[in-house]
Amino acid sequence: MAKLRVLVAKPGLDGHDRGAKVVARALRDAGVEVIYTGLHQTPEQIVEAAIQEDVDAIGLSCLSGAHMTLFKTVMDILKEKGIDDIVVTCGGIIPDEDVTKLKEMGIAAVFGPGTPLQTIVDFHRKIAGK
Repeated sequence: MAKLRVLVAKPGLDGHDRGAKVVARALRDAGVEVIYTGLHQTPEQIVEAAIQEDVDAIGLSCLSGAHMTLFKTVMDILKEKGIDDIVVTCGGIIPDEDVTKLKEMGIAAVFGPGTPLQTIVDFHRKIAGK
């Protein structure tokens, strides 16, 4: 069975990446192949990296409050390119009232502060069927 591949990305101008790095390390320690794109990525760069790296999932992280715009743009680009086999999750400071909207736009799961790392690992393994 192929190894699960997850792209962890920080869209926009948010410069806080500690949480994304902690999640990336937890996934890696669980045997997942993780590609971390670094800070200040555009939605276009994130989607292009996901395509080039042939990932199973994209994990988006945002603490700046721009998540609704940035995450929607990522989802729109995936749709425009006809990509429906990459599962997208997100985390960060996401107000409760935005969680339903994010899921309606196609984001599979929203992980807020304090989510146990094992919960994130288990979710990615389950959705990727690996």
